[in-house]
Amino acid sequence: MADSFLTPAGWPRPWVQWLVLAVVLGIGLFVRLDAPEIGLMEARNFVAAREIHAGGSWLLPTMNGELRLAKPPLPTWLVAAVMHLTGSTTDLGLLRLPSAVGACLLVLFFRALARRLTPPQDQGRTAWLATVVLASSLLLLTAGRDGNGWDIYAYCFMTGALAAAVRGLQSPTRGLGWFAGSGLLIGLSILSKGPVAPYGMLLPFLVAYALRGERAALRRQWPGLLLMAVVGLGVGGVWPLYVLSQHLSEASQVAHTESTSWANRHVQPLWFYASFPAFMGLWALAAVATLAWPYAAPRIRPYAPYALLLAWVLATLVLLSLVPEKKERYLLPVLPPLSLLTAGLLRYWLSEDRRTSPVDKWLLRGWVGVVVLVLLALPLALRIVGLASFAPDTPRYWLASGLAVAAAGGAVWLWCRSALPQAAVAVTLATVLLASGLLMPAYPEWQRRRDDPGLRPLARLVRERAELRRAPVYSVGEMQIKWIWAAGRVVPQWHPETDSLPLQRLPVLVYAGARGAAPFPASLARRFQVETVDSFDLSHQFADGRWYVTEIRARSGR
Repeated sequence: MADSFLTPAGWPRPWVQWLVLAVVLGIGLFVRLDAPEIGLMEARNFVAAREIHAGGSWLLPTMNGELRLAKPPLPTWLVAAVMHLTGSTTDLGLLRLPSAVGACLLVLFFRALARRLTPPQDQGRTAWLATVVLASSLLLLTAGRDGNGWDIYAYCFMTGALAAAVRGLQSPTRGLGWFAGSGLLIGLSILSKGPVAPYGMLLPFLVAYALRGERAALRRQWPGLLLMAVVGLGVGGVWPLYVLSQHLSEASQVAHTESTSWANRHVQPLWFYASFPAFMGLWALAAVATLAWPYAAPRIRPYAPYALLLAWVLATLVLLSLVPEKKERYLLPVLPPLSLLTAGLLRYWLSEDRRTSPVDKWLLRGWVGVVVLVLLALPLALRIVGLASFAPDTPRYWLASGLAVAAAGGAVWLWCRSALPQAAVAVTLATVLLASGLLMPAYPEWQRRRDDPGLRPLARLVRERAELRRAPVYSVGEMQIKWIWAAGRVVPQWHPETDSLPLQRLPVLVYAGARGAAPFPASLARRFQVETVDSFDLSHQFADGRWYVTEIRARSGR
């Protein structure tokens, strides 16, 4: 039976490799996509897509009725396309599908790139390991399940661009078709998040390739590289040029705001990204080991270009660190080269002719031991946390506990059979699948465990009050974008001191931070009947505040 799954050399057959990758991606990215509540960046993307779906402009998207020029439109177009195809504007699981598919494409593009960067005689084994490592890394799974989309699409297309460019660089002919395809993907990346991915991924890769790669290929294929740049700028520049032709002043103001925000918003010190291996998740220990040149270089070189990959990682970190604005998710371009480095070390550990040193043994023992302890502690941890969906009398609790103990037992069995590398890979994948399939969907319940009872969110209010979906609705004061999403429609901001237009169609409903006539001029309260009809809570605790729904209608007898 084992022969049908494994090659004579003991490696999974190609169909088994694809099956493993499909299981990791399927469970990691698609199980209960609807579970987490909507995030801030997701709300911006989904509101803009909803307004396109409602009949707005595809070329000039709006967010709550105002031009949305701060971000390129491709992620919004993809969500709007899902809304058109499914007819749903509220199902978060459906609206997050494009991001999850983008993460899958990133992994597949990376596999193609890894095959080009690893020796042919390796038969794709290191490339497959690298693909599995990337697919099960912490940051990729969290970014792929987040519907904001900008980062995942930008680096998805840029990874594909690198795969095509390397294919062109390795071509014995001009390979112009590969460079043109690479340029197209670069253009799509620019349409996803502007120059972020060219700066954060393309530039460090080219720097590393020039320093530690085939510089002769760069000189020989300069026409193709020029074609790649022209196509990329041409495709990526179409939408910005159209916006400039239609709204020059607004676009200039947005460009100034976005450029200054890089220096003034979310500013972090240079060493903020020092913890980057942690975003590999359970592969972090092996990832850290690959950065120790004297230890890792001789082990990884037979299976992957160690110097090139390390230079790529370091160049990416340096360029990202030079930008004052820093966020954890901006580390996404570090994952591909770090995954291939990690896979190179795993490939060495898994090879039959390896020479295992005490350092190798202690690394593997520490890795497997920590993961086994975490798995064995899971049943107790679930009891202590006390989530209702994992109560001791629920099937989910016993399923999670049983799978955790079984995975730990399998790892110990492999350990006893002197198969520590196999135990490390197997128990890591099992833990990632367990967390993705059973534990991650319960994360929103963990977040809401301290919610005050009896909260009345805006989404519930809109469901219960049909007039909030039909009658004219305005806000006095700026509403957060999450509230706009919950409102289910455009909610224009009203300035009652200077604007009387909303009063031409009565009755109107108004969201405001105070009840009754308090938010309005005294003259308006004298002329019209102003009555607060309902309210909603702003967050998960009453102390966070409340907004009110006020109805303005003509006074009786008028």
